[in-house]
Amino acid sequence: MSEHDDQTPETDPQLPGKIKDSARQIWLAGLGAFTKAEEDAGKFFDRLVQEGEQLESKTRGVVGKQIRTVEDRVGEVRERATGTWDKLEHMFDQRVSGALRRLGIHRKEDIQALESRIEYLEAELAKLRGSSSNDNDEEE
Repeated sequence: MSEHDDQTPETDPQLPGKIKDSARQIWLAGLGAFTKAEEDAGKFFDRLVQEGEQLESKTRGVVGKQIRTVEDRVGEVRERATGTWDKLEHMFDQRVSGALRRLGIHRKEDIQALESRIEYLEAELAKLRGSSSNDNDEEE
């Protein structure tokens, strides 16, 4: 047998060096794997950020369209409601005015017109009285 075959691991003088070299290689492989993972994680993180930004842009567009659609619908409903409310208010005013007339209660405009007519007639009467008292003064 040869000299190499006669040596057992316990008696091999190169064993500590081999173990040291093997441990160093394992250590370097671990460092390499860690560095690679760190680089890949950074790239992966950057890619996730990009995809998130793209998704946010798309989402904003869709949400913006939905908001505009809802605002348009609300505007239409508001216009219809306002128009309907105005019609109801006008009908209510007409019915109340009709009911008040049937009860003999006149509208404010009617009363104001009568007051103006009374003022005019009082002024005409005062003129007539003034001219008749002037006529009386001349006769005396």
